[in-house]
Amino acid sequence: MLIISNQIQIPESEVEISAVRAQGAGGQNVNKVSSAIHLRFDIGNSSLPEEIKQRLLNLRDQRVSSDGIVVIKAQRFRTQEKNKADALERLSLLIKGILKTPKKRLPTKPTKGSKERRLQHKSRRGQIKNLRGKVSDH
Repeated sequence: MLIISNQIQIPESEVEISAVRAQGAGGQNVNKVSSAIHLRFDIGNSSLPEEIKQRLLNLRDQRVSSDGIVVIKAQRFRTQEKNKADALERLSLLIKGILKTPKKRLPTKPTKGSKERRLQHKSRRGQIKNLRGKVSDH
């Protein structure tokens, strides 16, 4: 059981975990041992609440495929157990990030004083640039 919050838990049966060979440096150990973990989590068939499912599906994240499957590959550690824990933790963090509802943005307007300061600065810059012109012989 993967515990996300007090109300949300994901049963281990909904998370598909498979061991694969890691990539990159590591010499003989990488070539022999399948220590990397490939985690797959189907959002549509999960026991998550509908609102959270929708937020996950709408998330612009490379880990969420177009089919609605979260794919996480963990290969940071040398042991399969640590990589499995890392993959589950990363899935947990992804869902915890969705739980926080973003604040609605309140549109603001610039103050009268800030508009005046901007226009004064603009005219001052224009005068400076105007003085850079060619000098006449009169």
